[in-house]
Amino acid sequence: MFGFLIKKSFFDLWDNFLPVMLLNLGFIAVVALPILLPAAVAPYGAAAGISALVVGVFLVFCYIGGMAGVARAIVDYESLEWGSFFSPLRQFLPVTLSLGAAVILHVALLLVAVPVYTALGNLFSIFALAILFWMSLIWWLALQYVLPVRARLTGQPLAVLKKSFLLTLDNTFFTIAIALGAAVIALLSTFTAFLLPGAAGIALWYQAALKLRLYKYDHLEETGNPKSPIPWDALLYEDRERIGKRTLRGMIFPWKE
Repeated sequence: MFGFLIKKSFFDLWDNFLPVMLLNLGFIAVVALPILLPAAVAPYGAAAGISALVVGVFLVFCYIGGMAGVARAIVDYESLEWGSFFSPLRQFLPVTLSLGAAVILHVALLLVAVPVYTALGNLFSIFALAILFWMSLIWWLALQYVLPVRARLTGQPLAVLKKSFLLTLDNTFFTIAIALGAAVIALLSTFTAFLLPGAAGIALWYQAALKLRLYKYDHLEETGNPKSPIPWDALLYEDRERIGKRTLRGMIFPWKE
C-alpha cells in the first residue's frame, strides 16, 4: 500500500505539474509575509511586530487550507477550477485559523518552557523535557491529518483534531512513514527552490495518504470484524486502474508508448 502511495503521489503531481507549481509560487509569496510584515512595522514597537507576525502566520494557514482543497481535488481525479482553491480556503477557515492559533501557542510554549527547564538542570527538568518532547512529537505527527480530515470527514475543528489524534494512534507506523516521506519531499524541494514538489507536493502526499488509508476503515466497517485482514490489492484496484501502467519513458515521450 505504501509503495502505491508513493506512485500515486508522483503521478498526481506529474499530471498536474502547472497547478502544483503555481500553488508553490503562491505559497512562497505568502510565507514571506510573516518575515516581511514584522520588519515593516518594527518602528512602531514590539507589539506591532508581534501582531504582524501573528497575522502573517494566520494568512499562511489560510492559504494552506486552499492548497489542501486543490490537493484533495487532484487526488480524487477531479478537474480543477478557481473554486477548487477559493471554496476550501473559505470553508476551511474555522479549522485553519484554529490550527494556526494552536501552532503559535505551541511554539510559544516551547520557546518559554525549553530554556526554563534546561536551565534548572535537575531530575525534574529532565523528566519535564522528556514529556514535552514526546507530547510535541505526537502533536506534530497528528497535525499531518488535520487538513486531509477536514477535506474528507468533518468540518468541526474539535472533531477534526480528535479524528487526527485517533488516526495517529491507530496507525502509528504509517503516520511516522508519511512524516518521513514529507521530510524527503521537503528535502528534494530544496533543489528546485521549493517550486517542485514543494508545499503543494506535501499537501498531495498527505491527501493521498488519508484517502488510501480510509479504505481500510471502509473495509472493516463492511466486514464488522476489526481483526479482518486488509485486502489492499482489491481495495486499491480502482485507483491502480485510474493511474494505469506508466513508465518514465512514456511520461517524457508519450508518442513512443
